[in-house]
Amino acid sequence: MKKSRLLALFLVLALVLTAFAGCGGDNGGNGDGEKTYTIGTDTTFAPFEFEDEAGNFVGIDMELLDAIAQDQGFKYELEILGFDAACQALEAGQVDGVIAGMSIKPDREEKYDFSEPYFDSGVVMGIAADNDTIKSYEDLKGKTVAVKIGTEGEAFAESIADQYGFEMTHLQDSAFMYEDVKSGNSVACFEDYPVLGYGVSQNNGLKIVTEMERGSSYGFAVLKGENPELIEMFNAGLKNLRDSGKYQEILDKYIVTEVAGDDGAEDGADAE
Repeated sequence: MKKSRLLALFLVLALVLTAFAGCGGDNGGNGDGEKTYTIGTDTTFAPFEFEDEAGNFVGIDMELLDAIAQDQGFKYELEILGFDAACQALEAGQVDGVIAGMSIKPDREEKYDFSEPYFDSGVVMGIAADNDTIKSYEDLKGKTVAVKIGTEGEAFAESIADQYGFEMTHLQDSAFMYEDVKSGNSVACFEDYPVLGYGVSQNNGLKIVTEMERGSSYGFAVLKGENPELIEMFNAGLKNLRDSGKYQEILDKYIVTEVAGDDGAEDGADAE
């Protein structure tokens, strides 16, 4: 009986010592002493981050981050928070970085350190896929175009409406705008390039007929003065992806970059 109790005591002691050993030297990493970065992102911003039909979280940002991490040999965990929540988490030190189609703007540069731009966004004009008459802004004279309220596309259309002599119909949703064009109520629409480019790649019934009008650039962000090594690795990995062709391969998977009728000319996808 005494031997059994003594053996049990030794087993309990061994388990306790093992538990303490497992807790030591964690440093927020993955157990092997290597740091694992926590990256916040948006929930729905196709084609940069969104959930596919199979329930997988996919998109340009997701594939770029994964490819850069593999190229540079760092590990990360993804926190799907929504854009505002991701920024708040970054400022509170709850995540190490954010990738969420974030435009690089002066007010944000006061709070965050950004990577080199990984995507240059802007506005393009889309028309019905079977429309062969509208090829440029000059063809819009006396006609109506559709725009989505509150977008860069709307602002750009307003800036050139008088010059090219067209009217505008303002709609609340991209889907309504696309249907307005396909039904013939409007001859064209102005939309953010990556959004319309993704829609075209998903056969939404439209095609792009203009080069991209330059808008904002997207960057990977960390809190100002924090995790400089993460920015360095992101920039180095991004350069390697561009040099290898992997970067363009990822973009081509999600966005149609060919302007209709332009003999394969590409718009802003490679205009870094």
